[in-house]
Amino acid sequence: MTATVDLAVVGAGISGLAAAWEGVWRGADVVVLDGAPRAGGVLATSAVGGVMVDEAADAFLARVPEAVELCTELGIDGELVAPATGSAFVWSEDRLRRLPAEQLLGVPTDLDAVAASGILSPAGVARARADLTRPDDRPDGDEAVGALVRRRLGDEVLDRLVAPLIDGIWAGDCDRLSLRTATPALAAARDRGPSLMRSAAAARAEAAGSLGDRPVFLGPRGGMGRLVEALVERLGDRVRCASPVAAIERAGPSWRLAPSGVTADAVVVALPAHAAAPLVSGPAPTVAAVLGGIDHASVAFVTLVVPRAGVAHDLDGSGFLVPRSAGRLVTACSWASSKWAHLAGDGSSVVLRAAAGRSDDSRAAAMPDDALVAAVRADLAELTGLHAAPDAVRVRRWPRAFPQPRPGHLDAVAGLEAELARTAPGLAVTGAWARGVGIPACIRGGRAAAAGLFTAAAGHPTA
Repeated sequence: MTATVDLAVVGAGISGLAAAWEGVWRGADVVVLDGAPRAGGVLATSAVGGVMVDEAADAFLARVPEAVELCTELGIDGELVAPATGSAFVWSEDRLRRLPAEQLLGVPTDLDAVAASGILSPAGVARARADLTRPDDRPDGDEAVGALVRRRLGDEVLDRLVAPLIDGIWAGDCDRLSLRTATPALAAARDRGPSLMRSAAAARAEAAGSLGDRPVFLGPRGGMGRLVEALVERLGDRVRCASPVAAIERAGPSWRLAPSGVTADAVVVALPAHAAAPLVSGPAPTVAAVLGGIDHASVAFVTLVVPRAGVAHDLDGSGFLVPRSAGRLVTACSWASSKWAHLAGDGSSVVLRAAAGRSDDSRAAAMPDDALVAAVRADLAELTGLHAAPDAVRVRRWPRAFPQPRPGHLDAVAGLEAELARTAPGLAVTGAWARGVGIPACIRGGRAAAAGLFTAAAGHPTA
């Protein structure tokens, strides 16, 4: 294919598709190139035992606008549904215990509720209570999530409450994850005042007052694959899968994408950082070095469809989380048929979607599928009382798919963006590695990257 376009997007994950959508919305001639056989990246939905179940993310944060607005623009907002339950569990003291609702990303805002849950020991509750009277010890700038939580609330709150939730999002180590990137809500709470619990309580109260009874999470009834499908339908033949890009080179004022034959006035590279680095190494070697230094974790999802009578637990929630201190292979499990009403069926079977793998735990990545499924089943037997063989199984692996932003990450991202604008105008990079792995953050980043190129491009027809 030989073509000259206004905007080329490399990568057909949600960030790249959002960048392309922004370009089309601005009236530009756009092409999306991806070496994979399908669009969507880690957003995919497929059948397991006749039930359509997501292969990675199954919901997006609805109290920020980007994903909801995109669904509205695509005409699928009427297909959005909220989880049937917001209640979840955490493995603590040798059993599953229900997480108190009064918390912000695991930071408790009602210590009596936490004490009643049994998740923390009496000593852990007392240590957390000290946050209310400890002096102001906030550092300037960014820090690790773990540093903040350990300092204010103690080790138990981090290990048993905060880290399991953050691990479920980032598959990372809270003692190394950037507070401002991985948990912007906790960063904002820290900045409000010295007591993390009081600040978290105030933030929750403000959110409840401004957002009312709007759901926290939403997802298309057909799964996240439906969002990808709607974008691809609207973008049409602009999306070209099985079209890898091996190099991006200057061609006068434009860019040539080899071996595709595409020449573009502007390019958005929307790939994982480790995949983007070699593509920008020619025009922007300093940027490539920063991208190549961003660590990524690998995660595997094992989905089981099992007879309802084969699970002892009531499954009366959305699922459970497992602290790393438990030493389990399984890090979390979604009870998908409890979480989503449209997956409940007639109740004779249940869908369990277990995750395995963290930034410092590569056991799942090293196991063949049959060994991984056996190990997951063994964990679920102890954690939930699973005692029946599955009727259907699906294993989905996502190697190096979860970025691990370190303290100072956002400053580094701002620096590489400024470097690109200075040394390689017309070239932008974005993705889940930049400012957050959530779907709204990826949509925001993709659209902003494209919009920034249009604004900066002198003489562009939509500038």
